[in-house]
Amino acid sequence: GVHFGHGTRKWNPKMAPYISARRKGIHITNLTRTARFLSEACDLVFDAASRGKQFLIVGTKNKAADSVARAAIRARCHCVNKKWLGGMLTNWSTTETRLHRFRDLRMEQKTGRLNRLPKRDAAVVKRQLSRLQTYLGGIKYMAGLPDIVIIVDQHEEYTALRECLTLGIPTICLIDTNCDPDLADISIPANDDAISSIRLIL
Repeated sequence: GVHFGHGTRKWNPKMAPYISARRKGIHITNLTRTARFLSEACDLVFDAASRGKQFLIVGTKNKAADSVARAAIRARCHCVNKKWLGGMLTNWSTTETRLHRFRDLRMEQKTGRLNRLPKRDAAVVKRQLSRLQTYLGGIKYMAGLPDIVIIVDQHEEYTALRECLTLGIPTICLIDTNCDPDLADISIPANDDAISSIRLIL
């Protein structure tokens, strides 16, 4: 399913070189281009990983969330798969403060100190902990800005992409026929709506 694009009315003309045909009102992605860019991305990632670089995978829509979490666990890297909090990278000092708070709370929970708090206070802290787990759970061990960011669905994660562009962090993007291929450092033209396609590329 990697070759299925969006409807012919919902497309970005810049994607023309990556489209090989139209079928029943749907653009079909040129898989030879997909294979070429995917192999380029793999070389870059392989090289960076061998030099101990840090990766962040971003994909927050329902169809991508599970695959992103699974890929991050398998590759032992960081991920954001629930919601991108604006300024997560550009305002790194705030994110770092939140991460410290998150680690402290987890430590308190493990050592049983939360159970000693009055019931109401414990409930407030537990709620805070579960929110932090939802939004920052995938980056809890991230010590600094990532070296490479891998993004699933450019439209959905536009804020994340803009932050990477602002900070000059290299990006690898999975782009469908409605995206702008010029924004990421390496764009992989492929279906970003099918779970099987996302899983294969990741």
